Amino acid sequence: MLVILGFAMIAVFMVLIMTKKLTPVLALIIVPTVFGLFAGAGLGIGDMVLDSMKSMTSTAALLMFAIIYFGLMIDVGLFDPLVKFILRKLGNDPAKVVLGTALLAAAVSLDGDGSTTFILTTAAMLPIYLRLKMSPVVLTCVAGLANGTMNIVPWGGPTARAATALKIDVNDVFVPMIPSLIGGIVVVLVFAWILGLQERNRLRSTQPEIWGVPDTAAEFDGGAPAGSAAGSGAGRGHKGNTPGGAAPAGGSVAVLERTETLVDDHDAAMADTALDPNRSTLRPKLFWFNLGLTVAVMAMLIADLVPLPYVFMVGSAIALLVNFPKVKDQGAQLVAHSSSIVAVVSMVMAASVLTGVLTGTGMVEAMSAWLVQIIPSSMGPLMAVITGLLSIPMTFFMSNDAFYFGVLPVLSETAAHYGIGAAEMARASITGQPFHMQSPLVPAILLLVSLAKVDLGDHHKKVLWRAAVVSLVMLGIGMLTGAIGIG
Repeated sequence: MLVILGFAMIAVFMVLIMTKKLTPVLALIIVPTVFGLFAGAGLGIGDMVLDSMKSMTSTAALLMFAIIYFGLMIDVGLFDPLVKFILRKLGNDPAKVVLGTALLAAAVSLDGDGSTTFILTTAAMLPIYLRLKMSPVVLTCVAGLANGTMNIVPWGGPTARAATALKIDVNDVFVPMIPSLIGGIVVVLVFAWILGLQERNRLRSTQPEIWGVPDTAAEFDGGAPAGSAAGSGAGRGHKGNTPGGAAPAGGSVAVLERTETLVDDHDAAMADTALDPNRSTLRPKLFWFNLGLTVAVMAMLIADLVPLPYVFMVGSAIALLVNFPKVKDQGAQLVAHSSSIVAVVSMVMAASVLTGVLTGTGMVEAMSAWLVQIIPSSMGPLMAVITGLLSIPMTFFMSNDAFYFGVLPVLSETAAHYGIGAAEMARASITGQPFHMQSPLVPAILLLVSLAKVDLGDHHKKVLWRAAVVSLVMLGIGMLTGAIGIG
């Protein structure tokens, strides 16, 4: 019964948020409460939720003060030069912008912290998406895929958990999986390019006054359309058209001129975004101080000398004091970012209802035991592959701790009877991380969709099947290279 209720609860939750029948916060509270009562939790459901909430308080504090800190850095202009640099390199081509988003998210993910990755990626790229009228859902999809793939780095968490649970060296788990990591990133970049091309075509059809209506994609790629010596025709509304309606010599010229116009007119284009060049919060004279402070905060994050929430608390306090010495301005800044804080913290606290009910009622243990029991003995030699496949949905429905410390040791013990080593099982278990990172139980993904003002259901519609493909590719490459073997 607990198994049925557990899977039914997850299914109902996903359907409700993806069909937008309920907001994620309401679904995270109402659905687990109903199913928890059916599971016999009774009045004890309150204690289950509070126990789970206690473990979430540090995460909520981290996200709260991280939003304040990076929100301040955006307001004072720290990221303005970075965005201008990206614009000069990427121009106004949506395909390049989306590809750049994937590369930026993957690079920042090297610090092993999803929240930091999403804050920096959103701060740098969201104004560009809004300025070009691109879909922010594409940003969250690409950033989520890149971060999920990079999440198998040894200091990211899952790899260390798998190694610890099975009492093996973390390098024995990660190093053989480097080809899988590279393959996963390549797939992410391919997805990013395809999504960028789709955005390019959508903008071309919905905004002809800006993008024109080229006969083929050649105008975006630097070539003239087939059968046209003049490239883009006159009268199509290209910003780069020559005076008098004369067409430029080729499509590449039209794109070049249009790009230069947009980049050179950066200040006007950013007037209604978070990077408004005339905003009163700009502090250009404090740029190097703010940069130094941010580098120091990042260094403390990597060094892990003190708890991360405290790092951002102190960083936010220093940033507020130096950039806004007047008490009135300090209060105004906190109020300015309050909507983002409420959105994220409320979602994290609401998620504690789901995790509390899953754990407190015994649903997680029952679901794990059932999955292990249904694996027939004839499939024993394939235990590593099965573990990789199971890691995709199971790490989505439960925390990494529950999977790696509760389920993986049982699977590994079974696999040992078929000559499959613990290291191979650990490697297989981390291939589900691209899918895991999209779970509503992961605070970082809640932060990402909140900062980008994207509905979680919309994000899931676009990202889940792509994340599953990335995970399967990583598992397949692991099998081909021998990192994940068959007994």
